[in-house]
Amino acid sequence: MNENYIHEKAERIRDVIRYIRKFKNALVIIYIDNSLIDSPLFTSHIRDICFIHEAGLKVIMVPGASKRINEVLSSAGITWNIHNNCRITGSEAMPLIKMAAFDVSNQVMTAFAGEKQTAVIGNWVRARGKGVIEGFDYGTSGEIDRLEIESIRTVLDNGFIPIFPCIGWSAVGKPYNISSIELAQQIAVHMKAEKLFFLIPNADISQQMFTIPQDLGLSPEGTVPAMNLEEVDNFLKINDQSVNSEAKTTDQAINSAEFNYRSVVLKEKILSLLSLAKKACSNGVSRVHILNGSFDGTISCEIFSDLGSGTMIYSQNYGRIRDMIREDIPSVLSVMQPFVDNGVLLPRSKEILLNQLSDYIVYELDGAIRACAALLPYSDGQMEIAGVAVEKTCSHIGIGPKMIMFLVERAKKLHAKSIFLLTTQTADWFEKLGFVASEVSTLPEKRKELWTPQRGSKVMRINI
Repeated sequence: MNENYIHEKAERIRDVIRYIRKFKNALVIIYIDNSLIDSPLFTSHIRDICFIHEAGLKVIMVPGASKRINEVLSSAGITWNIHNNCRITGSEAMPLIKMAAFDVSNQVMTAFAGEKQTAVIGNWVRARGKGVIEGFDYGTSGEIDRLEIESIRTVLDNGFIPIFPCIGWSAVGKPYNISSIELAQQIAVHMKAEKLFFLIPNADISQQMFTIPQDLGLSPEGTVPAMNLEEVDNFLKINDQSVNSEAKTTDQAINSAEFNYRSVVLKEKILSLLSLAKKACSNGVSRVHILNGSFDGTISCEIFSDLGSGTMIYSQNYGRIRDMIREDIPSVLSVMQPFVDNGVLLPRSKEILLNQLSDYIVYELDGAIRACAALLPYSDGQMEIAGVAVEKTCSHIGIGPKMIMFLVERAKKLHAKSIFLLTTQTADWFEKLGFVASEVSTLPEKRKELWTPQRGSKVMRINI
């Protein structure tokens, strides 16, 4: 059996174990779109949610019910409209909206029972009517006033999965219709959840759908794996204008083969989710994940691996560059090994890394070392960038350039006279970062002694 295959398989298993340990007892809020509940993948998604619940995470479910509410109201001949993402109806519609919302929640609860998990539907949401805003009457549409947090925690502590219908009640028992997506976000904020998942059909933040800022790394599939809050702001700024422009052409181009109305609606929904995700992270939620619910296994992949299967929004403590410490050395050697095997890097030993401990930096992703690089000083004032390695699974998300630029800036602060590196197979990659070819004769004497024509490493420099 191939040694690299075993190594990669072992790393995946280690990732799962590490994430189970990291998120044990963590609170996860999961919004699942109504259309997924009616899809063939629904049972598989529920099974995956049961797996993460059994792994020790606490789960709260918020099922979307808009599709079912539409069906019930249409059957009853009741009209409605949408204003600012709120359903606007008269009071006669509320009993039917409530019935539809609980129908969907019962469907989810039954699916959990089929997996031998106990779920509970409750009225833990205290709501108030939106009322009249800027002269517009929102009717039966409501917003969260408060949550019965202690009651919810009791349900969770007893090992049950709470299910929230999109209904809230006033102090006198009057029901209001609440947006399920906003309800999920507010539950996550009120309860300081570690994770909030939005499970939406076809929700890929990809090059095919959006304009991707240059500094955002992409997965091998062309999707954005993660964004911090600053990156979300930039992404929204770039894409809001283009989506609004597309939406304005609806009336003129709705029948045109070039215009995809569903695509525009989906883009608007994803941009809205990104705005909600930013608010959630700004108010105490550790991470928000936007997942493509059209893929089987997307929940498990997202929660038990570094890059997951969707897009994660985070405020801090996900990926960072830091100085290497002694305890990192086994992991750094593991990251380097595939590059040593391919002849890209020269072999390093534990002793060599220990002697150069203060020269190395690492990239830590959720507690695991995924990349390394070193900045080696010489007596003539030159500095060498060496030992650059990025784990294959993370090679497409921009970690390498970040580390190189970090070391370049560090060298400048240390008043390096020049920065160079030697490479055999990655000259093109370094050229993209601003390095240019140089001569072996320009190397420091100590480094020149180590250069051999047999290996034939190319010398590259960057201007400082």
